[in-house]
Amino acid sequence: MAFVWTKDLETGNALIDNEHRQLVKAADELVEACGQGKGRQEVGKAVEFLSNYTKTHFAHEEELQLKYKYPDYAAHKSWHQSFLKEFEDVAAKLKAEGATIALVADVNAKVSKLITHIKTLDLKLAQYIQSSQSK
Repeated sequence: MAFVWTKDLETGNALIDNEHRQLVKAADELVEACGQGKGRQEVGKAVEFLSNYTKTHFAHEEELQLKYKYPDYAAHKSWHQSFLKEFEDVAAKLKAEGATIALVADVNAKVSKLITHIKTLDLKLAQYIQSSQSK
């Protein structure tokens, strides 16, 4: 399953959308590597990038939430923390066991979960920010 940037992922916030594009691109590169039989070789690079980049991205989102006094900040931040913990567990598993097909599948499942988050919670956040700016 390829990860492709689509219109329904757009939040209308340039910073968030640009960062989301980078996350989707990295995930898609892993899927493409899997299709070429190189998934196990590339999963380490993908996990490192996604782990570091999600931390940075989530921090940017949380700054925006605080700036605009987003009412669902606590729940959104909690989701971020939970996701980061899950991804840290994947990185630890990679370090302990090495690259496996199961690990590649787990990374893809985490990315799918992140994309669902973008389509729901991040879109809700972006709509709130846009309505706050128009007041």
